[in-house]
Amino acid sequence: MITSFKAFSTLAVIGADDVVNLLYLLAAILFIYGLKLLTSVKTASKGNMISAIGMLLAAVVTLFQVNHEAMGGNFFISFVWIGVALLIGSVIGLVLAVKVPMTGMPQMVALLNGFGGIASLLVACADYIIKLPDIEKAVEAGKATNTALGDTVYHLPTWDSMLAIGLATLIGGVTFTGSLIAFAKLQGLKIIPDKPVQFTGQKALIALLLLGSLALAFVLPIDPTAWWTLVIISAAALILGVMLVIGIGGADMPVVVSLLNSYSGIAAAMAGFVLSNSVLIITGSLVGASGIILTNIMCKAMNRSLMNVLFGGVGGGPAKGGGAGPQGEAREFSPEDAGIVLDAASQVVIVPGYGMAVAQAQHAVKEFAEELTRRNITVKYAIHPVAGRMPGHMNVLLAEAGVPYEQLADLDQANAEFEQTDVALVIGANDVTNPAARHDTASPIYGMPILDVDKARTVFVIKRSMNPGFAGIQNELYFMENTGMIFGDAKAVVTALTEELLAD
Repeated sequence: MITSFKAFSTLAVIGADDVVNLLYLLAAILFIYGLKLLTSVKTASKGNMISAIGMLLAAVVTLFQVNHEAMGGNFFISFVWIGVALLIGSVIGLVLAVKVPMTGMPQMVALLNGFGGIASLLVACADYIIKLPDIEKAVEAGKATNTALGDTVYHLPTWDSMLAIGLATLIGGVTFTGSLIAFAKLQGLKIIPDKPVQFTGQKALIALLLLGSLALAFVLPIDPTAWWTLVIISAAALILGVMLVIGIGGADMPVVVSLLNSYSGIAAAMAGFVLSNSVLIITGSLVGASGIILTNIMCKAMNRSLMNVLFGGVGGGPAKGGGAGPQGEAREFSPEDAGIVLDAASQVVIVPGYGMAVAQAQHAVKEFAEELTRRNITVKYAIHPVAGRMPGHMNVLLAEAGVPYEQLADLDQANAEFEQTDVALVIGANDVTNPAARHDTASPIYGMPILDVDKARTVFVIKRSMNPGFAGIQNELYFMENTGMIFGDAKAVVTALTEELLAD
């Protein structure tokens, strides 16, 4: 009996790692499946939940695995402290989830990217600090010619684990401060201007910080006791994150948020190599790869290269050359005048932009669309990939308002509809509707795919003023014969349009 129990116990211990790996594999499958569901607006909520379950499974398995190893004699992890940390984090997350409005999601996403970056930096540095005494003893033992260090065998860490520590620190630090600057720009904090901040020698400083940090990251595998390299890498990375993002204007924030998201994933993958944790490597790689793919999609949507986004400084002020000034006189319409035209339409395409987000007008827009639908008017929404301040910003706002998925049309689908559209209602979308992108070679947005709203029979544009968009150029759409300007807060104007329809 005792022999059988010992044999069973031995098998159980031997199989523990296999069970952990299988659970990690299950978590990875949930991540990948959830990511697949996130590609569709209709299934995004389900995908988010499945990915969250995968993350919970991975965290629980890791917690018990590490605690089991700790009880074996390496070090002790207190469930009490972990519970306290979980409680604090959960409370903060719950408060933010409840308090932060949907219009504040870009800022929220930027902060979450930053937290992921600093977590990777701290994990890498903490792991190195824990290992440093043994590393120093291993180096000393290798130099010793006698047995003064006793019979204990100390092993030097592998070069790849040391390199991973340096890279996790570098990428994590860049992600953290870069995300904080992005948050400040998105939030409109006065300490960080929304426009690009550029100065002489900025690119040279960025190159120096980047190349110097990379060089030091390769020094660490050569001399694992060189703790000072991590100090310098950390400082340089934090400065580098600031330098990379302050030179980018508000118009490019969707690309920046996507890129920082990718950085946070790559930093997490590096932390996974540091900890020899396969699920962290898989998760970080998924986030890093998807972020890079999305960044590429966003750049193509603006017809610009990533280098131009990072160092071009678009949005720094009025453009020099074509497209910078007015192209005629704009016609101003009142909600009453526009209401008459809308009432006679058979198809209306709504083009939401950042103006809708600022005014938090998504619910008012949905009510307006429902009133049009009750009048047997076909309603569709034209969504440009870079409208707003983060990837999918308009989709998120409209989904939060309960707009039917079937009414949403992407760039190509919408452009195929405009020639059959009676009224295109543009709500603050400026640069993404500027016809200059099609023909003005001197314009900074030349070649950027736009929504061809000017091809609709009538265009109404809701804006607070005639001020140019983030690219710093005036929109020639506003001066076309089929365009009418309705000035005012987007929510107030849309509400007034709905009231006009109800009054008939």
